[in-house]
Amino acid sequence: MKKTTLKKTTVGLLGGIALGLIAVPAIAAEKVAIGVPSWTGAQAIANLLKVVVEERIGGQVELVPGNNATIFQAMHQGKGDIDVHPDVWLPNQESFTKKYVDGAGTVQLSQNSYAGNQGFCVSKDFAKKLNISDIADFGRPDVAAAMDSDGNGKGEMWIGAPGWASANVNQVKVRDYDLLPFIEPIRAEESVKTARVKDSIAKGEGYGFYCYKPHAIWYMFDVVMVSEPQFDPAKYKMLQPSDSPNWYEESKVMTKDALKNVQIAYSKSLQDRSPAIFEFLGRFGLNADDVSGFAFEISGKGRPAADVAKQWVNTNSARVDAWLGL
Repeated sequence: MKKTTLKKTTVGLLGGIALGLIAVPAIAAEKVAIGVPSWTGAQAIANLLKVVVEERIGGQVELVPGNNATIFQAMHQGKGDIDVHPDVWLPNQESFTKKYVDGAGTVQLSQNSYAGNQGFCVSKDFAKKLNISDIADFGRPDVAAAMDSDGNGKGEMWIGAPGWASANVNQVKVRDYDLLPFIEPIRAEESVKTARVKDSIAKGEGYGFYCYKPHAIWYMFDVVMVSEPQFDPAKYKMLQPSDSPNWYEESKVMTKDALKNVQIAYSKSLQDRSPAIFEFLGRFGLNADDVSGFAFEISGKGRPAADVAKQWVNTNSARVDAWLGL
């Protein structure tokens, strides 16, 4: 009798344990899908986020290539297709943040941002040789002649790549700074600009180009940004082709661009789906020198972004701990 009772009890316990194992699933690792825009800084930050989530939080990460519109729309939907934009430039991408952060309230910006600075650069040697320090110096005949590589009487200045909103701004600036009689604005892929900067320095030639920070070029060459009139919203009226077919005629820009706030954005749906990752993203923050260094290692030295990110995490453990609230 006792043996039978013991046997039934044991079987019952084993059955209960088995049912419990079936009914209670194992705790899954937190997941996040990080958007990866085309520019080097964004790619570097995306990989940095990936390393921290995988190695310090124990989560799972998918990197998803996409443009700004695609990434913001996916973050808004909150289905996990894309949860993070690693490099949001404001006010450049303000149309998206107004729609999804301020309007729909489905996307959140991180607490920390770094400053993005845009302007025009020359090599330090060229600046010293011809005493170039201000945007108005490009309107001097001697400077223009030194930048004229094709003999057409105007100095070439790279204003950005085709399709860049900033290139449109710079096209208006060249006109409104009264530089068109002396300067020919050139649009080309950024790789063409980088090669031209390298070649001009090697040959001791003059060359002017649109530049911005963070960027690898600050580590690749000795360059300097010239001064412009201080940003004045009353003198900065810029329309893009999407705003008006007559954007060029209707725009007027006679001052430097305002400093940009650059930070990450992420879907608020992560708060329920991956709370530890959500908290980390809220604390995450870099500075412009960090991102310039990343960009140089990747585009200047040709190192894989994942390797650069892993090395940075290993050598900056205290900063990573702060992001994790440790």
